Amino acid sequence: MTDKLTVGVLGTGIMGAAMARNIARAGYHLRVWNRTRAKAEPLAADGALVAGTPAEAVDSADVVLTMLHDGPVTLETMRAAAPALRPSTVWAQSATAGLDGVAELAAFAREHDLLFYDAPVLGTRGPAEAGELTVIAAGPVEGRDTVTAVFDAVGSRTVWTGEDGAEASATRLKLVTNSWVLAATAATGEALALARALGVHPGDFLDLIAGGPLDMPYLHAKAGLLIGGELSPAQFAVTTAAKDARLIVKAAEQHGVRLDVAAASAARMERAAALGHGDEDMTAAYYASFDQDPPS
Repeated sequence: MTDKLTVGVLGTGIMGAAMARNIARAGYHLRVWNRTRAKAEPLAADGALVAGTPAEAVDSADVVLTMLHDGPVTLETMRAAAPALRPSTVWAQSATAGLDGVAELAAFAREHDLLFYDAPVLGTRGPAEAGELTVIAAGPVEGRDTVTAVFDAVGSRTVWTGEDGAEASATRLKLVTNSWVLAATAATGEALALARALGVHPGDFLDLIAGGPLDMPYLHAKAGLLIGGELSPAQFAVTTAAKDARLIVKAAEQHGVRLDVAAASAARMERAAALGHGDEDMTAAYYASFDQDPPS
């Protein structure tokens, strides 16, 4: 069956569109939906049926892949799709939805007899477009052959964390990973902001640590986006990073842990968004260090 799968993708933003395109390139029948239809329409050139409603997108689907902003939006969309969902349909939920969000989505899956996979992805626009995401997945063995065909189309690696998506083991690992990504991004922005304030050329800082124990490729990648003025289109948007940071802080609080850096990262992202950088790459949190954007 996997060579003729019909896949319904709900959510074709930065990540969802790239994932959907790779699913089409893998030879599967593709149906897509997005709240803003214009973001889904370019996928018609890849052979996708662009649906007018979530229900139309999942009609006859063997696999439903949701890549939406958060848990509440995903639940709202799946409720709209519910009339067309068939029992035992495989559902891969790939947004960073948080622990409470995954619990609500898993409950919906049980109500509708769906095979639920908690399957957030690790990677940004570039890896998504190249089909080189890492899929972090948890879900039943029963439907893995089917869902793995889709994971292989969108990613280069799948890491299985459990057999029950409702336990959110994949999301837990994703939150831990994103806490590191957000901390590194915030530190990059603050170092470059301090360099600007002190009259230090950012290249001097990067050259100083190059090749040593303080160096890391991620620093150069993010600093390069800022220095080169390449914050749009975003690899990972400020508003999405702020949402993820809040989910990380909440998950920690629910387990008796205080994450000061994650809370500060969330606040930085939110300030950057308020300054008009919400749709830019999360590196734009750099601008949260200033009361107004510094001159170029």
